[in-house]
Amino acid sequence: MNGVPGPAEQQANRRVLGTVAALLALLLALAALSWSTAEDGSVAAPGPGAEGTDADAAGAPDRSGGDGSATADSVSRNADQRQRPSGHAALVANPLYDTGRLSPLPCPVPEPEVDAPESMETFLHRVADCLDDAWSTQFARAGIPFEPPSRVFWEEPGVSPCRAYPSAAGAFYCRASRSIYIGTADVVEKWNGATESVVYASLLAHEYAHHVQGESGLLEYYHERRRQEEDPLERNSWTRRSELQANCLAGAFLGSIRVSYPLDDDDLRALLDDAAATADRADGDAEERTHGSADNGVWWTRRGWEEQTAGACNTWGTADESLLQ
Repeated sequence: MNGVPGPAEQQANRRVLGTVAALLALLLALAALSWSTAEDGSVAAPGPGAEGTDADAAGAPDRSGGDGSATADSVSRNADQRQRPSGHAALVANPLYDTGRLSPLPCPVPEPEVDAPESMETFLHRVADCLDDAWSTQFARAGIPFEPPSRVFWEEPGVSPCRAYPSAAGAFYCRASRSIYIGTADVVEKWNGATESVVYASLLAHEYAHHVQGESGLLEYYHERRRQEEDPLERNSWTRRSELQANCLAGAFLGSIRVSYPLDDDDLRALLDDAAATADRADGDAEERTHGSADNGVWWTRRGWEEQTAGACNTWGTADESLLQ
């Protein structure tokens, strides 16, 4: 016994030393990687207040929950808002105007029993589904973010962020909640029990058009400019352009689904008669003229029906003032 390890022991020792060396090399490599990553800051922990910084810097409205923390939905909406057209261009040169004819999927609509609120609600939801499809496609073509509106088809009284309901109009759009509100019995009573379903489809499409205006970026600028007008007649002029555009956009949608709905010449006449009936009264006070004359209400509705494009409904870029009275 001379204390020198034999061949077998030497081989075992080399295996142990090799394993230790490999482990040391791996640890050194990991340490180097960790050091270089910390240096460039790519995995640095967020500092205080990093969450929601973009929304705060943009001055976005507070859409947080009751505890003041921003919801995922609010962050998404604030991000979308920064991508929408803004300013005067949103009115007169909106990308939505260049998206061509509406091309929704077929939209067969069940005829409602107008005296049965449940049947009216089913009908309104079906038309709203088709509106969601049609306008989602157009906004995708325009490259503008779009979120369909929420729907509140009421039977019982309630309160929206904009107003309480039932309301005198029977239907309204509230931008604060991005929702359309329609009374399933109220509108039938207001329209004297009309049985032509296109009348109620048009009402829904008109309120939906205000949502389209909001999502396309023009509604915010419109409201801002309208508020700046000190003369009530000038404010009314802005309102008429908005309402006549909504008439036209509703007509464009209904024209685009008239084959599959289906809608015939009698329905078109009912649609145009309704546009005239809901216009400003010819003998009304100038301070109350907010929706346009009967002739102009009909003209813009028919234009939408025939052209079936958002571009045909650019009331903001129209030079002929006679079409906006």
